[in-house]
Amino acid sequence: MVLWLGIVLFATGIAGLRGRLPGVEPRPYILRFTEDKPNPLYRRVCYTVAWGDLLSFAILNLTGLSYAVFTGTWRLRQIYESAYFPLAIAIWILGAFGRLPRVKSSTKGEGTERRYFYGTVWAVCAAEPVLGILWKIHAPDILKLIVFAGILAGMGLLAGRGVLPRTQAIKPGEWAISD
Repeated sequence: MVLWLGIVLFATGIAGLRGRLPGVEPRPYILRFTEDKPNPLYRRVCYTVAWGDLLSFAILNLTGLSYAVFTGTWRLRQIYESAYFPLAIAIWILGAFGRLPRVKSSTKGEGTERRYFYGTVWAVCAAEPVLGILWKIHAPDILKLIVFAGILAGMGLLAGRGVLPRTQAIKPGEWAISD
C-alpha cells in the first residue's frame, strides 16, 4: 500500500508540476462553460478515476450497511473483495466512452456537469468520515445506514441547489470564475 501511494504521489506530482492535472493548469483551461473545446486526455483520465473512487466506495458501503441491517451479519470485507474491481472497472469503462460528467471529449456542458462532480465529492467526503466515527463508537447498524445515506442525500440536495462551493449554476456564456 505504501509503495502504491508513493507511486501515485510521484506520478501526480510530476503531472502537477507539468500542469497536466485538473486545477493546476498554468492558466484556466475552461473560460466559458459552454465552449465546445476538446477535453484533454489527462482531464478525462483524472475525472474518470475520481468517479471510480467516489462511486465505488459510496455504493459498496451502502451495500454493506444494507446487508448488515437486513441480515444482522457484516460482510463488508467480502463485498469489497468481490465487487470493488468489477464496479470500479465498469465505471472506468463508462468514463473511457465519455458517459460520465466531465469526461466527455468536449468541455461543452461542464457548467452543469461540474455540479454533479463536486456535489458527489462533497457528499462522499462528508459521509465517509462520519461513517468511520460511527463504526469506531459501535453505533447500531441501522443508525450507520440512516446517517450515511442521509448525509449523501442531504449533500446531494445542497449541491443540487448550488449551496455548496463549486456547485453553483453556471449559465451559458458566463465566464469561469474562481469559486
